[in-house]
Amino acid sequence: DEHTVAYDFHDYKVAGIARPMLESWARSVGWERLLNRAGTTFRKLPEKDREGLNEGRAMVLMLAQPSMIKRPVVDVGGRLIVGFKPEDYEKAFADRR
Repeated sequence: DEHTVAYDFHDYKVAGIARPMLESWARSVGWERLLNRAGTTFRKLPEKDREGLNEGRAMVLMLAQPSMIKRPVVDVGGRLIVGFKPEDYEKAFADRR
């Protein structure tokens, strides 16, 4: 809003996320980057569920509990930015000017 950039907002914590979208993100940036291991929801999992995660198990967890997906996920012309680092946004949007 402040930078007059048009966007579509999807709150996947509230509305959930479709499997094809999550799979597409995982192919693009890797499931490890999407999984928010620092978040409360992940840390509250039993240790047995946190250990030895693979892509399949992580995807099931993120689909069942979207708050385990790192936020925000922003698609800038087909390039995904995961998490918030101001310098990543500045570069991504500067490249589009």
